Amino acid sequence: MVWVMNITLGMSGEIPVFSLAGRLDSLSSPVLEEQLRPLLESEEGGARVVFDCRELSYVSSAGLRVLLMTRRSLGDRGGGVALSGLSSPVHDLLRLAGLDAILPIAPSVDEAAALLAS
Repeated sequence: MVWVMNITLGMSGEIPVFSLAGRLDSLSSPVLEEQLRPLLESEEGGARVVFDCRELSYVSSAGLRVLLMTRRSLGDRGGGVALSGLSSPVHDLLRLAGLDAILPIAPSVDEAAALLAS
């Protein structure tokens, strides 16, 4: 059985929201990275993005790399990344990796967007 990740792009105010469903692993990470490319290559500063993880069931090291690369790229230009709706296993993984200290986490998309707006 092949597990596919679905990625849906929406907005919370002026902040792009990437809703992730399924597994963020070595097969799906390049797909997410490709969808993020226009945002990451933009010359505009202050870009922000929310990853809605309510339906994200698994994150591998390849998935963590995409999240961290996005944070670094946007952070270097005064922007940021926030995560919302993490399941317990995904939240535990981020906590164990120490990434919950550098990736803001909120219960909802709107709260994650508000973290980035402040």
